[in-house]
Amino acid sequence: MPELTRFYGIIIKMLFSDDVQHNKPHFHVFYNEFSASVGIDGELISGKLPVKQLKLVEAWAAIHEDELYAAWNKAVRNEPFNAIEPLR
Repeated sequence: MPELTRFYGIIIKMLFSDDVQHNKPHFHVFYNEFSASVGIDGELISGKLPVKQLKLVEAWAAIHEDELYAAWNKAVRNEPFNAIEPLR
């Protein structure tokens, strides 16, 4: 699973050809023992994250929405995508 970015102990990844299960552009978030799938629009699709980390992820996704959609479009075609700047 290729990594998009990491910040404050949060790791964000995107799978190739991952458009079947959720049918919605999304990425995967890992923080300590927590993991979740989050829509590019910030919706928590599945899994769990602490509230503080979810809010950080939502803010990051809002800032990088265009880049996330570009990465998603490449990922569903099994094409490599670029990393995205972390939240600072």
